[in-house]
Amino acid sequence: MKRLLTKDDFVETYFKIRQRGWNYFLSKFNFNENKRVQSTWDAQGIVASNWWDIPLVRDRWNKILTGDEKKRYEIFFVENFTKPNDQLKVLSLGSGNCSHEISMARYPQFKKITCVDLTEHVFKESKKKAEVLGLENIEFLVADANNFDFQREAYDVIFFNMSLHHFKNISVYLGEKVKKALKPNGKLVLNEFIGPNRLQFPKKQIQAINTCIDLIPKKYRTRLNSKSTKGNISGPGWLRMLVTDPSECVDSASILPTLNKHYKPIYEGNHGGEILMIALKDIAHHFVKLNQEKQEILKQLFDFEDTYLRENPPNFLFGIYKKMDKIE
Repeated sequence: MKRLLTKDDFVETYFKIRQRGWNYFLSKFNFNENKRVQSTWDAQGIVASNWWDIPLVRDRWNKILTGDEKKRYEIFFVENFTKPNDQLKVLSLGSGNCSHEISMARYPQFKKITCVDLTEHVFKESKKKAEVLGLENIEFLVADANNFDFQREAYDVIFFNMSLHHFKNISVYLGEKVKKALKPNGKLVLNEFIGPNRLQFPKKQIQAINTCIDLIPKKYRTRLNSKSTKGNISGPGWLRMLVTDPSECVDSASILPTLNKHYKPIYEGNHGGEILMIALKDIAHHFVKLNQEKQEILKQLFDFEDTYLRENPPNFLFGIYKKMDKIE
């Protein structure tokens, strides 16, 4: 059931203005959807406090997915699913700052990695880093990945890192266009949000998130750049999601069914986030630098999320796939 407008919409809007300023807020009153999407990622010096900012959370992801808390999933992919003498062509769609792609480009088996993103700003630091590292096998293309010109069987690997959930009409985009562009033995690699469209979480999940928030001592629930204490959440409303970033989770619920229909899994894993992504939003900065108390709190939160995941479907997926030429 859609939540058109919620209490959180007013709270989140207030804190976004505090964190990013009135220009960011006013940029959302634009009839051009791409302009509204760009304004989300173009902001200079973005101030935010998200779960992925916590080093121990990132270590948790790595440990669950690769078995090594210091090994990121793209290195796991390179070491276990490619060979040193490969000459692979990679297409990364909605690549953002390209940190994973730059990491892969340092390996000799990648002949060319093409990063595609809608905004020039996100490539600024990436280009500098690639130049410093002397990487000549990576390129940065500013383009709308929704309308990318896919060439038939042109790529050995197509890569999505938290970007596929921003694309429309997943059944066609992933099931036809992306599939067409993969070589016969090519691989689809993704780390994605596969939960409900527009973050319309079910009531049970909202209740679990609020229970998790209550586990955090009040002194660690003050929001970034504020004296306000984070309390129970109601979840985002459909209208705010549409206005602030019309691409956010626009068709995320279709990702898993489309994968199951058109691709065969080689490797799959889930690193969590169903509870922590929302529970730690705007208060994650308290846990960037840790003491024993904070470590124990995070362990309690991790255990709580693990218990929830044993009985409920995941919202996140890391997977490596090959395309199926026909339904198997």
